[in-house]
Amino acid sequence: MYQRAILHLDMDAFFASVEIKKNAALAGIPLIVGGTGGRGVVTSCSYEARRFGIHAGMPMAIALRRCPDARTVRGDYEDYEKHSGMVTEIIAEEGPVFEKASIDEFYVDMTGMDRHVGCVKWSGELRQRIIRETGLPISAGLAINKLVSKVRAGESKPNGSGWVQTGAERAFLSPLPVRKIPSIGSVTARKMSLMGIRRAGTLSQVPVSLLEREFGSMGREYHRRANGIDHRPVVPYTERKSFSSESTFQTDTIDMEFLLRKLRHQTARLAYDLRQAGRLTARVTVKIRYTDFNTYTRARRIDYTAHDQQLVPVAETLFRELFTRRQCIRLIGVRFDLLASGHTQLDLFNDTEENSRLLLALDKVRGRFGKTAVAVG
Repeated sequence: MYQRAILHLDMDAFFASVEIKKNAALAGIPLIVGGTGGRGVVTSCSYEARRFGIHAGMPMAIALRRCPDARTVRGDYEDYEKHSGMVTEIIAEEGPVFEKASIDEFYVDMTGMDRHVGCVKWSGELRQRIIRETGLPISAGLAINKLVSKVRAGESKPNGSGWVQTGAERAFLSPLPVRKIPSIGSVTARKMSLMGIRRAGTLSQVPVSLLEREFGSMGREYHRRANGIDHRPVVPYTERKSFSSESTFQTDTIDMEFLLRKLRHQTARLAYDLRQAGRLTARVTVKIRYTDFNTYTRARRIDYTAHDQQLVPVAETLFRELFTRRQCIRLIGVRFDLLASGHTQLDLFNDTEENSRLLLALDKVRGRFGKTAVAVG
């Protein structure tokens, strides 16, 4: 039985790195990628910008107050997807089993490779090939599981690599701040700090019963992660081509208000599915079938997004363009395709902080009570 060996690959400041590759004049200066309007948000930034406390998700106005001399770029998601595809192709050629966790993160299951070429040697060669062929920096972490390999890659940034020997997981994690443990956000970290829990080593020794009392069911998970325990498998990468939904009505209808309400609900549920799958869409298609079974579709190309506020209006416009015959409708459908990887939950370059927070809140409700728990008004 082989010891597990999981490699985590993380493209460094991915969007910003692609922009620097395209324009060398941006290298070495504070660079911010994101919405360039006054109410936009930061999508990515260079390490030079991070020194000013700038980070992804921050309102652009605050970022520019912290660093007025920063250069801003709106960004080109199609170009980022193209570069992500280049990395994906290299990993697919080299790796036995790999998972694309997002547009810029990958896991590779290398279990058993020590018998042949050695996991450390092979992972180093793979990383160097990616850097050489894409011209982009990438950090890597090798460990017994996904959790520890991800943290190891994070500690190797920027553009570095490292590995954690089997059995040394807890010793590696122990001195790190609890905020370094995946799934422990700033709010949870603050609460832990008030409890005197500031390092992963301390968290690993806190009784599970106490953590469950304070953090609910996640308390046990925090304890496992602080001890470097993670049994999640690497899920083989498969490219889903589209997300779609159709509704056939029991009674054919010409009620415009009802049809638009149904369309909005379908679109919002599909957008939620996109976000949960870590995907974005660049094309919306609406389909209607009249009572005489004649069926029509209309599509529109859009900027990559998974945001209700961008997708619902497009679907409504397409429906109004299609519904030209004053005849009852028996079926209505929506499809998203031209998909791209990306786990962002907002329109990358135009969204506002308020809309982003609202969307996150709605998704939490849907995640707890089901996709139909809330609907577009």
